[in-house]
Amino acid sequence: MKLPRPALPAFATGLGALALALLAAAPAARADENIIRKTLAERFQNLPKIDEVRPAPVAGLWELRIGTEVMYTDAKGAYLIQGSIIDTATRKDLTQERIDKLTAIDFASLPLKDAIVWKNGNGKRRIAVFGDPNCGYCKRLEKDLINVKDVTVYNFVIPILGGDSADKARSIWCAKDSTAAWRGWMVDGVAPPRVMGQCDASAIERNAALARKHKVNGTPAIVFEDGTRAPGAIPAAEIEKRLAALARS
Repeated sequence: MKLPRPALPAFATGLGALALALLAAAPAARADENIIRKTLAERFQNLPKIDEVRPAPVAGLWELRIGTEVMYTDAKGAYLIQGSIIDTATRKDLTQERIDKLTAIDFASLPLKDAIVWKNGNGKRRIAVFGDPNCGYCKRLEKDLINVKDVTVYNFVIPILGGDSADKARSIWCAKDSTAAWRGWMVDGVAPPRVMGQCDASAIERNAALARKHKVNGTPAIVFEDGTRAPGAIPAAEIEKRLAALARS
């Protein structure tokens, strides 16, 4: 025999209804994720593993995360959408904001001892740069950074362009003054001195592993203190703007 349930206050009834609605929605969400994964796996057999399926910022759309790449689909996986979602009220690129969070690097965790360091002014503002000694855009960035005031630059040398990049990286790292050798080559075009004798250049290998870990696939790649990244040789004015914004936050 079922006993009658005691009457609940109106606010409690409302909370109970909300809880029931959320519980009812949860299985549906899981079911949609299963359908999406199944449909896309059948229709795109070479699609990389989907790491995460979650609701997108727009109702009715789902976000698919593959590594640090973001795409969108409907609840059935019938359509695949590539591109950015823009909030028209704020003009924010919501897709890029999401990617920025996915690709953020904890600046405090960077092994700064493996970087070639130089600074302008008091150096109180900091950026890290992944660069290759044979990268033309890296050289452009290095020259442009001269115009950024009060900054310390940590260069993580990663020889990824082939050719003699690895030899140059080792010669620069092993030079008596690695900062002078790096700046001499990148800014003035002065070839680094040849390595004489033994030298521990394992930092170069660690830098390469660090780049792979954070999916740094091109140079230059700039990392700001808040963990955000900027690919390519962005102008000094843009770097200054972002550093100033960080100082205000």
